[in-house]
Amino acid sequence: MWTETTRRQYERRGPGYASDLSDEEWQVLEPYLPAPSGLGRPRTTSLRAVVNAIFYLARAGCPWRLLPHDFPPRSTVQRYFYMWRDMGLWGSINRQLVAVERRALARKPHPSAGIIDSQSAATTESGGPRGLDPAKRIKGRKRHIVTDTEGMLLDVLVHPANIQDVHGAVPLLHQLRKRFPKLDLIFADRVYRGDKLLKDLQDCGPWKIEIVQRPAGVKGFQLLPRRWVVERTFAWLSRARRLTKDFERSVITEQAWIYIASVILLARRRARH
Repeated sequence: MWTETTRRQYERRGPGYASDLSDEEWQVLEPYLPAPSGLGRPRTTSLRAVVNAIFYLARAGCPWRLLPHDFPPRSTVQRYFYMWRDMGLWGSINRQLVAVERRALARKPHPSAGIIDSQSAATTESGGPRGLDPAKRIKGRKRHIVTDTEGMLLDVLVHPANIQDVHGAVPLLHQLRKRFPKLDLIFADRVYRGDKLLKDLQDCGPWKIEIVQRPAGVKGFQLLPRRWVVERTFAWLSRARRLTKDFERSVITEQAWIYIASVILLARRRARH
């Protein structure tokens, strides 16, 4: 909830755009960006300007062709974006910032518990895999995420919306186990209940799925333990207007934008400490 105190804390006034990195935020991110290769022509483009352009696109939600001219050329920014997407750079930066932030909170850098949920998002005419989520009446894709118990994004998988959550969770938890081997407890809502999910995960080690149930007889909105954390994360990520819909043809591009939205949040949080 915004208050006068929090508005003053988070307002971003300056000569550039509100999405531009501050000096403190750039100091947080710069060590994780690729160094010059040493081959070919020397790098002439400022990586800070490229990152500022990508963050502008994420926060403003505008098409590539509407990128303002005071950023590097659109073709240059796109080249870096797709190169870093294919490298998995944003996911790597996100995981490293999560570890740093967890240490700052006096937590172990590698979590042992997570919270899973999905969000359906409508797609556009850009094409790509999609499906109908009959429960939400949305034709598009699902953003399946796992957070730690503090709400920081650990992993994401985007898939057509007609895939049920219990099925979409299987490949997500498989890749999560590779990235966070010590994580074995997942809090989830009732759509993940039953033995099928655990049977499908047997080949990647033991898991414990703890279902957070609504209290019997309660109607309307109810704040549920653990479950509210991942819902809050979706609200945080939605500050990036690029995620209001799924505008991408490729699911890996959509996953990259979700990681970018998370990196923006983590870099700003880290810079304030």
